Amino acid sequence: MITRKQLAAMIDHTNVKPYATEEDMYKLCDEAIRYGFAMVAINSGQTERCANYIKSKGSAVHTGAAISFPLGQTTIESKVFETRDAIAKGANEIDYVINITELKKKNYDYIKNEMKQIVDVCRENNAVIKVIFETFYLTDEEKIKLCEIASEVKPDFIKTSTGMCEGGATVEDVRLMRQHTSPDVKVKASGGVRTLEQALAFIEAGAERIGTSQGVKIVESLAE
Repeated sequence: MITRKQLAAMIDHTNVKPYATEEDMYKLCDEAIRYGFAMVAINSGQTERCANYIKSKGSAVHTGAAISFPLGQTTIESKVFETRDAIAKGANEIDYVINITELKKKNYDYIKNEMKQIVDVCRENNAVIKVIFETFYLTDEEKIKLCEIASEVKPDFIKTSTGMCEGGATVEDVRLMRQHTSPDVKVKASGGVRTLEQALAFIEAGAERIGTSQGVKIVESLAE
């Protein structure tokens, strides 16, 4: 059995909508503080606003910046710069999107180099780092290869999806990612997680974080 407090501590409370207002950001932060979510997951341009607001409330909730979001189609140099900039502005968690074009080319050295550079920046700054696969666009072979690379580089988490494409997390993908990745790299399920039943299924499959914009609804659905 899992308690509300334990479940909330596994949730990345998310608002990455391009039309989110300043008020939406403060509401997201207030909900994260109230329920004890792990972090607020936001576009990097909102990092300073959210980090300062959470700090002003004396909360331990993390600020998580999405890097090269949602396409991952920027250079390694720009991803590294965006990561450093977000951390400088208060982010203590980073979720970045891999370059799927290079993965499809089987340019695994590129993928590994990109991952290592971003992981290194996060390690230097004591920031949690999550690698977004965007599994909907990948074959099982490609997912497994990413798991193998992550097992070498050792980010804190590998993550299913941005939640911005046609498909999101599946239980099958979470199981596959957990099965093929080193035990010291955790799995985050994200994309289309809207109910308590889904969240619990992903946790049972091996996810240790859940990314969702429905965190409040999910936690309140769990009986005390």
